[in-house]
Amino acid sequence: MSPNGSDRSPRRPMRRKLLQALTAGLVLATATGCTYKDFPRLGMPTPTTEEAPRILSLWQGSWAAALAVGVLVWGLILWSAMFHRRSRTKVEVPPQTRYNMPIEALYTVVPIIIISVLFYFTARDETKLLSLDKKPDVTVNVVGFQWSWGFNYVENVPGVSGNAKTDPNLNAIPDRFKNQFPANAGGVYDVGTPGTRNPQTGNPGPTLWLPKGKTVRFILTSRDVIHSFWVVPFLMKQDVIPGHTNAFQVTPNHEGTFLGKCAELCGVDHSRMLFNVKVVSPAAYQKHLQDLAKKGQTGYVPAGIAQTSHEKNRETNNL
Repeated sequence: MSPNGSDRSPRRPMRRKLLQALTAGLVLATATGCTYKDFPRLGMPTPTTEEAPRILSLWQGSWAAALAVGVLVWGLILWSAMFHRRSRTKVEVPPQTRYNMPIEALYTVVPIIIISVLFYFTARDETKLLSLDKKPDVTVNVVGFQWSWGFNYVENVPGVSGNAKTDPNLNAIPDRFKNQFPANAGGVYDVGTPGTRNPQTGNPGPTLWLPKGKTVRFILTSRDVIHSFWVVPFLMKQDVIPGHTNAFQVTPNHEGTFLGKCAELCGVDHSRMLFNVKVVSPAAYQKHLQDLAKKGQTGYVPAGIAQTSHEKNRETNNL
């Protein structure tokens, strides 16, 4: 019993707080709406391209490394708290350890090894994901502008005349991309506003159509400021920079309509820069291009700001 006659142990409030903390953690973990099938993705959406699993694997590996380091640190903290507490040793000031070279070398070398491993896998996967060595089946010029998106389908559409390689609206695109454009690609386009809605889902923004199973190259250009092209279930995004052309390739392997958004703070209506991506069969994709042509949406919308001379010199030196 305690000195005041009560049998309440001073440790009970601490145990009660610990129980409350564990209960709150359990509620937080189970109230997210995720199922057991979602946990291996660690918050990532289901991948919908052939390239996305590589990104998911890198994400999972990073979490595994962070968890291993966390468990080690938590274990050392708990071990120190339990076995070096003053009530156990009855010593006011425990022995101090100074200049332990093996320990100092350990906590210097181990972080370097961890960072080096993460750097290796990140650089390996980034090189693969940004590789453009394969000639694409489909090329789409994504045009970012305040506050929506335009999509130039660089395609040889029946009944549409023109040449994407010489079209003045595509002057912002470097020759290294134009050289792989289809011959006599008159093309079609679609362009949206923040008030545009997808007719099937009602989601805001214009809709970009893509064929399932085909390699799609996105050529990203901007008319004004820096934007960022992000299709959420592709697990891939890239900046859309005025005067600088970025590009990447994906192969969609799931049909459906997916959400996209600008991932770069680009001004007052940044939150309204939304779009949709609809992956369909190759036949349905070709029909959509013909429907755009029938609507008179032939040719290309202006791609954006032309490359600066500095950027042209950089690309020339890197070729």
